[in-house]
Amino acid sequence: MDGPGLSLSKLSYSSSEMQFQRGSEELFPSVSSAPYIMSTTANGNDSKKFKGDIRGPGVPSRVIHIRKLPTDISEAEVISLGLPFGDVTNLLMLKAKNQAFLEMNSEEAAQNMVGYYSTLVPIIRHHPVYIQFSNHKELKTDNSPNQERAQAALRALTSSHVDGVVVAPSTVLRVVVENLIYPVTLDALCQIFSKFGTVLRIIVFTKNSQFQALLQYAEGASAQSAKLSLDGQNIYNGCCTLRISFSKLTSLNVKYNNEKSRDFTRPDLPSGDSQPTMEHPGMSAFTPGIISAGPYGGAAHGFPPAFTLQPTMSSHYPGLVPGMPGGLAALSLPGASRLGFPHISAGVSVLLVSNLNPERVTPHCLFILFGVYGDVMRVKILFNKKENALVQMSDCTQAQLAMSHLSGQQLHGKPLRITPSKHTSVQLPREGHEDQGLTKDYSNSPLHRFKKPGSKNYSNIFPPSATLHLSNIPPSVVEDDLKMLFSTSGAMVKAFKFFQKDHKMALIQMGSVEEAIESLIEFHNHDLGENHHLRVSFSKSSI
Repeated sequence: MDGPGLSLSKLSYSSSEMQFQRGSEELFPSVSSAPYIMSTTANGNDSKKFKGDIRGPGVPSRVIHIRKLPTDISEAEVISLGLPFGDVTNLLMLKAKNQAFLEMNSEEAAQNMVGYYSTLVPIIRHHPVYIQFSNHKELKTDNSPNQERAQAALRALTSSHVDGVVVAPSTVLRVVVENLIYPVTLDALCQIFSKFGTVLRIIVFTKNSQFQALLQYAEGASAQSAKLSLDGQNIYNGCCTLRISFSKLTSLNVKYNNEKSRDFTRPDLPSGDSQPTMEHPGMSAFTPGIISAGPYGGAAHGFPPAFTLQPTMSSHYPGLVPGMPGGLAALSLPGASRLGFPHISAGVSVLLVSNLNPERVTPHCLFILFGVYGDVMRVKILFNKKENALVQMSDCTQAQLAMSHLSGQQLHGKPLRITPSKHTSVQLPREGHEDQGLTKDYSNSPLHRFKKPGSKNYSNIFPPSATLHLSNIPPSVVEDDLKMLFSTSGAMVKAFKFFQKDHKMALIQMGSVEEAIESLIEFHNHDLGENHHLRVSFSKSSI
């Protein structure tokens, strides 16, 4: 499927995917395209003199407008939201309005930042924070006491960010994952660490009963920035803590591209036998089990490449604050953690799905959608409350995956609400009791994606996106056939591209994430003829 290591600069986002809460909460009465000049009144009681932004989020600017900030937000926390995307050149804090303006060093950096946060809303102290382009093209701050603190924080954070880069002792990081409660995969680590620069090579292994990785960046600056921001953070709430140090190695020697090792500069490498080769004397204790401490039989499934990373302790670096380091705000999980859902307890595999559209939902529709994240055993739409359904996954790991990725996503015009169910299984109707086809058993379905151990589907699990990955396309089917097929449901096809080396696979970009979700449901397993059934999944790439 999609190749990993996609840089932020290559990502594109449609403005339709950006969801901002507007209306009665809007604080700004006027529009201006001039540089914004800060006066002392904006942080005081005379807030009426402040002129800000009221506009759509689509017109690019170096200046970012940040709303709904916690009352006790610090300047460094706001700055750190932008650091993964480029240098921050100015800051304007409006604490009385729970808002801030951040100026990036380039419009491209600002576009990457707004694009990324439009799909993954950053969470600071359990509050979602909203980010969009400002109407102002640059910030001009005065020397008022209210702004001195902001400028001091900017100097401290950017200087520690830059100074540390110069002295990076190596481009190779050693990463140890402590308190490993949930599975962590090579692709998950790539997703996290690629926010700070180009990852060239990565090797994962188990040593001394700890899941570890060696990761090589293209530049020492990226390694330093990643260590600064990620050391001591949790991948998941309260667990999977990252401990990061510089390796004594100057380069990694990778011989195979598989789930244990990857060289992104050498796509031609064989997959080998999943045993990464490391020319390093300290690795003699390497054992093949990728997650030896994983608590579940389903540990190999790999968790989603989207994370809520939370600090376990204060940063040791000046300017970085313990609340929400910047690199981590970029990795907030759109589902479970954002909505405050608990992690699913071991053994719980049934989900309660609510706020469904009772006119359109069917067991098959939920089977296909939830089947992207695990093997669905049974689905039951509740007889008297057809806006609710129970979905039984094959294990708790897959249930967590589905809940994390699908919570809040729009299906048939309504955002899905997903919580763990108190039921341990979905009961089939008793013999002789008709339930109008609302309960379906899929335990023997041929459409399960994760039956086969080591299936590539495990490493290609991505959040819902507007771009779909198509596979199993027969030679006779051309681009226009597929574009026409996906248009028949009324959805908009914005772009299409066959894979250059393999015309059995393609990417198709729909008009919105919701349209992509409904297209996946409708066309996964569609018969294209010649004994080829179309395979559809979400892509992390864009066209």
